[in-house]
Amino acid sequence: MLIVSNYHYIRENFSTPYPSVFGLTPAQFKFQLEQLSNYGAFISQDELLSYKETPLDKNYFLITFDDGLKEQYELAKPILEEMGIPYIFFINTSNFSEEKVSLVHKIHLLRSYVAPEILLQKLNTEILTGNEKKAALQHYNYDTEENAILKYFLNFRLSIIEQKEFIDPLFTKYFEEKKVAEELYFSEEMLHKLYTEGVLASHSHGHLPLGRLKASEIRKEMQNTQDFFLEKFGKKAKALSYPYGSRDSCEGIGNLLKNSGFKLGFTMERGANNSLQDDSLLLARYDCNDLPGGKNDLFKNRNPFESANLRKWHTYENSFTHK
Repeated sequence: MLIVSNYHYIRENFSTPYPSVFGLTPAQFKFQLEQLSNYGAFISQDELLSYKETPLDKNYFLITFDDGLKEQYELAKPILEEMGIPYIFFINTSNFSEEKVSLVHKIHLLRSYVAPEILLQKLNTEILTGNEKKAALQHYNYDTEENAILKYFLNFRLSIIEQKEFIDPLFTKYFEEKKVAEELYFSEEMLHKLYTEGVLASHSHGHLPLGRLKASEIRKEMQNTQDFFLEKFGKKAKALSYPYGSRDSCEGIGNLLKNSGFKLGFTMERGANNSLQDDSLLLARYDCNDLPGGKNDLFKNRNPFESANLRKWHTYENSFTHK
């Protein structure tokens, strides 16, 4: 069985004027790895690929990181190496080829330094129904009411294009994009070292919800990210982490990924993977907070390999259905 644990921000301190970025400190990260090691072995990207045609021979954890953040390299990588634990870093290639900041990170940064009431004033959130506001508070139950409504409106009411139209001018007002990209994401030297070590993979090109795009747009995303790997390293990426990872961002595009050269695909379905033979392009993955040692441990000191739900999305046809 395979359980994948996914991480984003790793920082010593998460203090900002308006807290909106959450993650683990290095100490919390190391503690979780120690907890996981009590239940199973850790596996690398290349080792995992060897099980595409044969059953998994034991219980494995795979450690993954989305977004290619410099803090992951500087704070998490040394801990992993000290403990002898393999991992995969997934990068959005537009962050490097175009020196762009992903929309999701623009939103995080704005929300960290601009009061939520200011952002809410610029959005017509009053059009949310009572049921939508209730859903917002339930979905973002760790946030204040203002932040919950703001996040719900951005993520569920606005399309990606509408989000960009709202966020980009504000981001330009408060931040210099090129400087932020340089400070936030891996350096050129880091990229090459990670690829040489066999731990680099794709998080797509522009961090868009792939399954919601038109076929031509998906093809362009796949081409752009694989072209980056080919031009930079001479080979295509083997694995892809779906941006956002929700079901509608992942399903129905398996053939497109396969045709682009990807052999592994990681969603954010909360579940364990019994094998890679069912569908290696729709692998389930837990947020780190849901696993032992996390803030919202779903297993409560139980062995996750004995009590985890098996993934279900792969039981549906993962073929090219977009037009």
